[in-house]
Amino acid sequence: MAKKRKKNKSPMQKFTLKQFLKMFPNDDVCLDYIRNKKYSKRIDCPQCEKNALFHRVSGRKSYACDFCGYQISPTANTIFHKSRTPLTTWFYVIYLMAQTRGGISAKQIQRETGVTYKTAWRMCKQVRQCLDENYSPFTGEVEIDESYFGGRRKGKRGRGAEGKTAVLGIVERSGKLEVRTIPNAKGNTILPIVSENVAREAMVYTDEYRVYNALPTMGYKHDTVPHAEKIYVLGNCHTNTIEGFWSNCKTGISGVYHSVSAKYLQYYLNEYAFRYNNRNQVSPMFHLFLEKAVL
Repeated sequence: MAKKRKKNKSPMQKFTLKQFLKMFPNDDVCLDYIRNKKYSKRIDCPQCEKNALFHRVSGRKSYACDFCGYQISPTANTIFHKSRTPLTTWFYVIYLMAQTRGGISAKQIQRETGVTYKTAWRMCKQVRQCLDENYSPFTGEVEIDESYFGGRRKGKRGRGAEGKTAVLGIVERSGKLEVRTIPNAKGNTILPIVSENVAREAMVYTDEYRVYNALPTMGYKHDTVPHAEKIYVLGNCHTNTIEGFWSNCKTGISGVYHSVSAKYLQYYLNEYAFRYNNRNQVSPMFHLFLEKAVL
């Protein structure tokens, strides 16, 4: 009798609503969390230059130097700065966004928190903006592909389709991924991005789009899979990794948001790419989202 294969379980720890409510019961606890993430217990005061403890200022979102009274605001330079929305609401919105694999709509955030739709949309936008990441050059086996995002329209699909936004994806197999909106899929747009972000020693796999024919002249090892001939894997040559990401991303966007404007598409891509890049982390996704928002 054949043995059943064990499914590979994600190492990521679960973080329940009950745990969230216990960890962040009020705004004071949320503010202390931000302060402790941004500053060490003792700080060299910018004004008196003494290594001091900073105590909480009553009625304000700030902490004051024990020696001279100089105040620091932990929310400065974060998405929480000068926001009239309670920190507990901000943290709960981040929790809701982190708990869903396919994303959550601003309308659902409005229903869950009681804020206006405009406030919910703005909060989601700012959280997604925080999830942008910078990478060291891609190495090893790298897949590169472009895709097109936009609502369903009559006429041509894919390259050359009207009213759609071009997106370039670069993924390191079993590693990181980066996606970014681009004005077009021409060589003078794509090739400089590849040159800047992919190490010359990388093995690059693409489809047969003619723009990529220039990669060997740029010093890259390059192999092509001929999708036009309905061939999707040739030995180790394929773009299935990035194609899989496109599929998940588009399914999530169409299922949750229906459509996303070109102006804000990059923010949504940030969220999906961040989830992909942190899929093997042990810390709950909520903690990873929150740290990006705080720091």
